Order: sequence, then C-alpha cells, then structure tokens
Amino acid sequence: MKRKILFVINPISGGKTKYNFPEKVNKYLDNSKFDSECVFTEYHGHGSVIANEALRNGVDILVAVGGDGTINEVASVVEGTDKIMGIIPFGSGNGLARSLGIPLGDVQAIKRINELHTSKIDSGTFNGRKFFNMAGIGFDAQISARFAENVKRGLSSYVKIAFSEVSNYRSQHYRLLIDGKEYKHQAFMISVANSSQYGNNAHISPFASLNDGMLDICILKPFPLYKFPALALRMFRKNTHRSNYLEIIQGSKITIIREIAAAVHLDGDPFNMGTELSIGINPNSLTILN
Repeated sequence: MKRKILFVINPISGGKTKYNFPEKVNKYLDNSKFDSECVFTEYHGHGSVIANEALRNGVDILVAVGGDGTINEVASVVEGTDKIMGIIPFGSGNGLARSLGIPLGDVQAIKRINELHTSKIDSGTFNGRKFFNMAGIGFDAQISARFAENVKRGLSSYVKIAFSEVSNYRSQHYRLLIDGKEYKHQAFMISVANSSQYGNNAHISPFASLNDGMLDICILKPFPLYKFPALALRMFRKNTHRSNYLEIIQGSKITIIREIAAAVHLDGDPFNMGTELSIGINPNSLTILN
C-alpha cells in the first residue's frame, strides 16, 4: 500500500521562495510509494494545526518544509506517536537537518525520502513546550526575539542583530539543578543542546547526541567583548569545549532559576517564560527520516 505523505511548507522561512516546491514533489517523489499532498502555512503556529488535522486524517508521514521553527511546529505533534517525521531544510540555519545529515538541496532531500530510512531521536521539554534541536536563555534568546521581529530572514540578518546587541547585553545570575546537583553561575547565556549545533555548522556542544537520552547544558560565562569573534569562530571549528568561558554539563532533569522573566528560545522561536524553568528529555520519542 502507498503511504500518505503531507508536506507542510512555510513560504517565508529562510527568505527563500517555495511556491514551485509542489512541482518538485510531483517530479522527484516516488509516486509508486506515496500519495502526496502539499499545504502552505499561513501564520505562526499553523504548522501544528495542519499536522493535527493530518494525523486525524490518517497521514503516515509529515514533512516540514522550512527551518527549525517549522520543524518544531510539526514535530511537536508527531512526537510520541507512531507516525514519521520528515524534513526538507529551508531555514536560515537548518541545525537539525545538518545534524541528521539530511541534504540541504530540496531536490536531493526529496529523493532521500524515497529511501524511507528512519531513526529515532530524543526530544526536549522546556516548561512543557517541546524542542528538538536547541533551546536557550540569555543572549541567544534575546537575539531570537529580535530576529522574529525582523522582516528580513537569513543568516546575514541574524549575524547583524547579534553584533548590534552584544555590546549592550548584560549577564545574569543563574541557579541550576542538574540531576540533583546544584550549580551557581553568572552567565551570558545558557544553551540546552539536543544536537551539537545551532545551524550553519556553528557547534555550541560538539559532542552532543540526538539519541543519547541526555541534554548538554552549555553555560557561557561572562567574557571580554573583544573575545566575541573568537568565541564565534570556535563554534565553526567545533572546539568550544576547549574554551575557558564555556562549561558543558550533561543531564536529563534540569531546573534553572533566574533573576528576571524574559524570552526563552525553542528551536529558534522565542517564548516569554518566568523565572523558574523546568527542562527534561523524552528519549527516542520521534521517528524521523534521515
């Protein structure tokens, strides 16, 4: 029997046009294996609405066509079910797709789906909300909030915002409980990594794994401003673990208490949360094409 597959397409992710994408699906997807349909999202959060309806209608495979935020919307519905998730990377960073080895070209990614190769990955929770690649508080969450307000998408816009904000941002004091052990830190930001990277091969935790049942808590301590470019370069060289300014602690049950309520980012999308943050992991909870 053919499998029912739905492509959930974010038309604005990554600043790239996708209106000819259904034609590529018709051309390159194996029609002997799949009955396919394409739907475009119309607003933030629409991907989850579409995914819920698709599951009720018996769709077997849901494919997010977009960036990590679009993936999050669809995967948050698929996670914990017996359905399969797919990715066509069209974001600004494509962190999860890169970590899974999914081709960045849309035609190659469609062809990869024909192979129906699946694996299971972990998913994280942050005060009840799900994430699959990366979550964080502090500086990167503030940048995500600014980026979400920006009309222009893409890596260059993200970098411009980061450099414009870094000189004004101030570190905060955090109390962390990681698997029962207490830590106190002054931190510029705290990233919670399920995979190793934010996207664009910028690796905050080079040895993080998507299926080890653990999250990597990456605590970036205050640093001299002139060190900012060097710290960024370390991410692309995959040697952040050697920096004196970064501490990485693995855990599966984490509580973070901070001084003020502020933005949190989940797979790049910002959400306002309070001062106490409860973080956990659901091992091998999402079946994904890769």
